[in-house]
Amino acid sequence: MNHMTANATRPDSAPTERSFLPFSRPSMGPAEFAAVESVLRSGWITTGPRCKELEDAWSAEVRSLSAVSLTSATAGMHLTLLALGVGRGDEVITPSMTWVSTVNMIVLLGATPVFADVDRETLMVSRETVEPLVNERTKCIVPVHFAGAALDLAPLRALAKERGIALIEDAAHAIGTRYGDEPVGSGGTSIFSLHPIKNITTGEGGIVCSDDIELAERVRRLRFHGLGMDTFGRESWGRAPQSEVLEPGFKYNLPDINAAIGVVQLARLEDFVQRRTELAARYLERLEDVDELVPLGMPAWPQRHAWHLFIVRLVDARLSRDEFMTAFKERGIGTGIHFRAVHTHRFYREHASVPHGDLSATEWNSERMLSLPLFPDMRLEDVDRVVDAAREILA
Repeated sequence: MNHMTANATRPDSAPTERSFLPFSRPSMGPAEFAAVESVLRSGWITTGPRCKELEDAWSAEVRSLSAVSLTSATAGMHLTLLALGVGRGDEVITPSMTWVSTVNMIVLLGATPVFADVDRETLMVSRETVEPLVNERTKCIVPVHFAGAALDLAPLRALAKERGIALIEDAAHAIGTRYGDEPVGSGGTSIFSLHPIKNITTGEGGIVCSDDIELAERVRRLRFHGLGMDTFGRESWGRAPQSEVLEPGFKYNLPDINAAIGVVQLARLEDFVQRRTELAARYLERLEDVDELVPLGMPAWPQRHAWHLFIVRLVDARLSRDEFMTAFKERGIGTGIHFRAVHTHRFYREHASVPHGDLSATEWNSERMLSLPLFPDMRLEDVDRVVDAAREILA
C-alpha cells in the first residue's frame, strides 16, 4: 500500500511549528479505519479470521515457520519462557539495558535474571559479554535487538547450541530489521511488539515466531486457557463443541479488532521503514557538529536498520538530562528514555539480588540516553525543529 495515499495525517495535517511534537505517534489512515469497521460489522470481534490472516502474513514477512498473536510482547515472553520450562532454580541471561517486562517475567516464574553488559555504542549484548555468565543453571539467553538495529546473532546462536541452552530473541524493536539478508525472526524463536510506539501497531499486541512448531503450539494453547482448540478453531473447523483443557493456561489471545489494524499496518511496513530511514539520516546530518549529543553507533555486521528509535546520549553538557528533556517539553517537543537500566529500578535495587558482570557500559548509557521524536508522519522540517531547539538549549 502506498504510504502517502494510505496515511490520513500526512502531509496536510502534519505538525505545525507551534504544535506539540511527540516523540512517537502511530500512523493511521482510512485503510485502518475501514478494517476495524469491517470487523465490527462482521459479528466476530474476538480472536478469529483476522488473527489468522495477521499470523500468516507475519510468518511470510519474517520467514518463520509459525507466528502466534497475543495481547502483548510481554504475554509472549511470559508464555515462551513458561513453555521452555523456565522456573525456580534456573537462570536467564539478558541485558539490563531493556524494558523491565522481560526481567519481571523471569522473576515471576521463580527464575533468576543474570545481566550481561552491552556494547557502549550499539547497546546490544554479544557472545563476549554473555559467555562468561553461562553456567550449569543457565536455562535461556534473551538478547535484545535494539532501537531497530540487529544484534550480532550468529555467535550467540552458536553459543546457545554448543551449551544446549534455549535462545529467545527479543525482537520488540525489530520488525522490518534484517540481519545480513534475513529478516529478524527468520529461524529460531523471536518475540515482536505491536505497542503503539513500535514501527507498526495493533493498538496493543505481540507476536511469537518460532521454527520450533511444538513450542509455538504450546504458546498458542497457553494463550487461551490451555484449551486444545480456541473458539474460532472449533466453529470454523467443525470440532466438538467442548474442547478440553490440556494444561492450565491464560487469557492472552489477541482480538480481531486489533489484528485487522495489524494486517493493514504490516502491508505499509516498507514505506514506514523508508520514511524512518530518511528522518534518521536528517538527524545524523544535522547533529554532526553538536558535540553534546552523541547518536548510537551503527553495528559493524551487515544488516538493515529499521530505525524504531533515534537515541542520543547527552555528554559533557552544562545541564542534566532531566533539565534537557524539560527544556524540550517547554518548547513543545516530546522525548523519551529507552531505557533506564532494569537493575537501577527500586524493586531490583532493594528486593532482588541480581547477579551480573561488569555493567559499566549499561550504566553509562542509562544515565545519559534519551529518544528524540521519530515517526513516519514527521516532516524533515520537524527534525530541523528538534535539532534547532537542542542547539538553543545547549547554548
